[in-house]
Amino acid sequence: MAFALAIVAAYRRCGRDPARALALAQIAPEHLKQADGRITAAQMEALSGAAMQELDDEALGAFSRRLPWGSYGMVARAALSSPDLGVALKRWCRYHGLLADDIALDLAVSGSFAAITIEERRDLGPAREFCLVHVLRNIHGLACWYVDSRIPLAEASFPFAAPGHAGAYPLMFPGPVRFGARQAAIRFDARYLALPLRRDEKALRQMLQRAVPLMVLQYRRDRLLVQQVRQALAAHPQRTHGAEGLASLLHVSVRTLHRQLREAGASLQALKDDVRRERAQDLLWRSGMPVKQVAEAVGFRSEKSFIRAFRQWTGQSPAAFRRGV
Repeated sequence: MAFALAIVAAYRRCGRDPARALALAQIAPEHLKQADGRITAAQMEALSGAAMQELDDEALGAFSRRLPWGSYGMVARAALSSPDLGVALKRWCRYHGLLADDIALDLAVSGSFAAITIEERRDLGPAREFCLVHVLRNIHGLACWYVDSRIPLAEASFPFAAPGHAGAYPLMFPGPVRFGARQAAIRFDARYLALPLRRDEKALRQMLQRAVPLMVLQYRRDRLLVQQVRQALAAHPQRTHGAEGLASLLHVSVRTLHRQLREAGASLQALKDDVRRERAQDLLWRSGMPVKQVAEAVGFRSEKSFIRAFRQWTGQSPAAFRRGV
């Protein structure tokens, strides 16, 4: 409800009545008095969409000047010709500064992670929290749309104390959320930056007809998920015996992990078998490690179960494989 109140405050600063937008979102005026209240994603979509058009401000009062209806669409179109997501996001950050100089966005890569950070160049006042959340959700949603993939977040950080409604943040920014940071930022796997854009002008026009859901709802498909699962299985064999440990490493629920793997045409067991087989064959080939130690190294709790699995994978025992190499 705090975000609904922020939108209502934008109406009041403009001397406008939010009654119509609230009615469209089915938010009764008395509900606004419930500081710890909740609204659904559909209600947030309806309220935001109506307010952006009525106020002719896609920033919903977050900046010192309005962003007229169509501003974010123009920025999205300007970056559409980029060869990959990294170039598109750099362009988006630069073009956003032409629209509103209250903040500056930056994309940087450090090690295996990419981060989009927000520098506050002016006092954002009472709209500060809503502004930072709105901008980061906007660019994250658009990034997912550009490459038609869910982009999991390694962390979302905010430069203010945890608000009373902090429990809503993981719904908007799945993954670890940190408050009291130096800057507002989102961090994610830098490999997503190399993905090519999968959208064209026709797709953009269709998206802009219902752009708000991108900023409210999370993408489901993850084009790097299979690769991330394989790497986690290989790097942490002792922590990924079960789906629970793997899901924890990837910062998703077990249910979400299985669902996204199905959408990618893969299964956890098949990926686990592939990774274990490849690792086992490499150890048997390149080292003199006893079979029992090989079994432990690839995540098996017993030598017997490893030998049985290895026969199913290759049609021969580990010892026969080693002799035949």
